[in-house]
Amino acid sequence: MTNSPATAQMTLDDVAVLIPAYNGQADVDLTLASFSESAPVHVLIVDDGSTPPIVAPAIANMTIEVLRMAQNGGIERALQTGIDALAQRGFRYAARIDAGDRSVPQRLAKQRRFMESHPRVAGLGMWTQVVTREGKPLFMLTPPAEPNAIRRLRFFRSCLAHPSMMLRIDAVRAVGNYRAEYRSAEDLDLFARLMERYDCANLPELGLYYELNEGGISATKRRRQVSSTLRLQLRYFNAANLYDWLGLAKNLLHLVTPYSALQRIKRSLLTPRASH
Repeated sequence: MTNSPATAQMTLDDVAVLIPAYNGQADVDLTLASFSESAPVHVLIVDDGSTPPIVAPAIANMTIEVLRMAQNGGIERALQTGIDALAQRGFRYAARIDAGDRSVPQRLAKQRRFMESHPRVAGLGMWTQVVTREGKPLFMLTPPAEPNAIRRLRFFRSCLAHPSMMLRIDAVRAVGNYRAEYRSAEDLDLFARLMERYDCANLPELGLYYELNEGGISATKRRRQVSSTLRLQLRYFNAANLYDWLGLAKNLLHLVTPYSALQRIKRSLLTPRASH
């Protein structure tokens, strides 16, 4: 899968979309149909014990493989298995997305081009438009682009939208891959380990439509997620960084505030006000 510099920007042969799925066939179909790239797209669906099993949809310009797990083991195990499978198949980059989310046109090509020219970057996200199940825009997530700003703010705000990320597979495996030690915060755990040896960055443009699903991990496993995040914050705590203190206070507040109230506050802060 080696390409000359002249053709490197015209192929996605070393990129694979990695999508873990547990049931939700319609969401998988919607997500995969949203990709629009000039080159053929490779996809690995890790079916985490769905009943009935996930079936690969027939989509033009897309090659889809379904890797079936014998039983439901959680997203952490599904992602770990997916990364190892992509490495075995010779892919260099894994482009994450979740069932129900939608990609913007040429997302993969833009991210691959950036990562080819920035070899220290092991994870690259993009700005994200949060939408309802019906596709109605709620608010935009516009995290910082530069690695140093992301390191400084990573425990204060969400700097890397996991479903928007393109990951360098060899770097992910070098730091221990996804793991289940911090359940429901497997993304932040991985990013923290990546940033010990590499950089993480964002392309400051829209790359993903993220569906706010009240049945998703952030809603249904919120206490576990916040608890795991707090443990990570303490593991990497830097007393000289003001944002580490603010992030600790913020997550302690999240622990005692109802999820619905937090969503109302977030929407009110991030939804643009109409000018008069």
